[in-house]
Amino acid sequence: MRRSTLLAAATATALSASLFWATSPARADGTTGGPALSDATDWSEPGLLFVTAHSDSPLTRVTAHFYPLSAPDGAPEAGSTADFTQYSGQDARSGVWRAPVHLAELGDYRVTVDLQDASGATVTGALSPHTLHYQTVLTVTNLTTTPDVPDFLHQDVSVGGTVVARDPRDPGTPAPAVGVAVAVDAGRVHTRATTGADGRFTAAFVPSEPSFQLYTTPEASSGYPGAISPPAYPKSMHTAQAPVRFSASTHTLNLRQGTTGTVTGHAEIQTASGWQPLPHTSITVQDNTVVAGQTTTDARGDYTLRVSSDNAAPDAELIAGTGGMLFQQTAAEPFSLHVAYTTHTSLSAFLDDDGSLTARGDVYFEDSRAHWPAKPTVTLQYSKDGKTGWKDAATVTVPIRHNKPLIQETFARTLTKPDTDAYWRARFDGDPDLGTSTTKPVHLYRYATRITGFHASPDPVRKGQPISFAGTLQYKKGTAWKPLPGGSPTLYFKPRGSTTYRYVCELGSAGNGHLVGMVTAKQDGTWAIALSRQTGDHYLASTRVTDYVDVR
Repeated sequence: MRRSTLLAAATATALSASLFWATSPARADGTTGGPALSDATDWSEPGLLFVTAHSDSPLTRVTAHFYPLSAPDGAPEAGSTADFTQYSGQDARSGVWRAPVHLAELGDYRVTVDLQDASGATVTGALSPHTLHYQTVLTVTNLTTTPDVPDFLHQDVSVGGTVVARDPRDPGTPAPAVGVAVAVDAGRVHTRATTGADGRFTAAFVPSEPSFQLYTTPEASSGYPGAISPPAYPKSMHTAQAPVRFSASTHTLNLRQGTTGTVTGHAEIQTASGWQPLPHTSITVQDNTVVAGQTTTDARGDYTLRVSSDNAAPDAELIAGTGGMLFQQTAAEPFSLHVAYTTHTSLSAFLDDDGSLTARGDVYFEDSRAHWPAKPTVTLQYSKDGKTGWKDAATVTVPIRHNKPLIQETFARTLTKPDTDAYWRARFDGDPDLGTSTTKPVHLYRYATRITGFHASPDPVRKGQPISFAGTLQYKKGTAWKPLPGGSPTLYFKPRGSTTYRYVCELGSAGNGHLVGMVTAKQDGTWAIALSRQTGDHYLASTRVTDYVDVR
């Protein structure tokens, strides 16, 4: 703390003590109710002494004696004064008496006081609890601030004033104080200025708080050693916080977990010149204490805000600015951030020999903040190329059995007449709280088959002679029928008069699809052939074709 501040505090304490008789009064030995000294001090008034005293009888005489603080006891006094007049009090029995002080040298002095009242009671050499600061007093006059109320367009505050020096030896002729450092304190902002030849000083600062107290305090210097600065009332100041507005490209974002959304807009501040772009101001998406995204406007007041899906904020706000800003208010707009948490879907699908599709799979999510919708569904879809043109084949309900994160919920469906040459996938349909997820395409295909030109020969045939079979095994790809080599169509026989076919053997098919194989003729009957057993993953059973052979 600077010396001037210490002196100011001491002065205020002494004044308070004198008014409430807080110090122990000095009295004449062996007397009661006689004169008593409470205090004698300068109250930071150059060339004056204020004595606080009281007695049961009116005080009739007050004399003060001054001794340099460095002088030993018994040293001669440096001066005295008895030219007291009552300064305050209801009557002469108590109050404050004031007198001019004339000393040859500046400095700090011990003060003793002699008192006498109307009854003749006296007290001699009562020591004051405070010293007399017989020093130059430095005060600031003509203090000015420009602007008085700093705003967005006028943030720099200029402080000016004049420091006046009053010598107690000639208090009536104050003079400009030259080369004196002046401390300028504006809340948390501290700076200094030095007076010129005319005692003037100027300083500049930008406020750091919306409201603050401005202090300007001269400090002791080599030109004025020991000078004091009496306490002065600070100047109360505040900034002007202007209204703010801003635009936003959207007030709602629905994001999948792990993705980022974007909001763009423009912020403005209202000034005496109208609405102007608001640069370097934060734009935040906030839901209570959750901050989902933050950015800052550029020099033109524009912003691009990237919003994270890390935390859902369904009842958030877009906020321009922060609390306690010096020159602007905050502005807010409603904002909603929905997050669809990640899901995982799997599919196992195959085509049966009859062309029906069996599909099984499961769906699960990981995040504990996610919840299943009331009736979750999976859509089975197909496409010719596995890339475009996806069509919905069926919607399958996913029954919820566990309702917990990381535990799969299963689904299944059989389709009786699907496309037998297509790419298939399963898509979990999701909702605002659960994201969709789609399996990789699976190519499933089974071609229709047929046997054309089937003929058994010779006909008729002798018993025990071989019978050979002509015909071609084909499969259909798209709209074209093509030879199916390496097939194993099944040969059946129904004797004349019977109604039941029985299995005979497996024939083969050559590279051109022609049937390969023969049997021995035993009796009349009908031969039938069909691709019906061991058709593999990609071929369907064919329609049975027949031919009757007469055996002799």
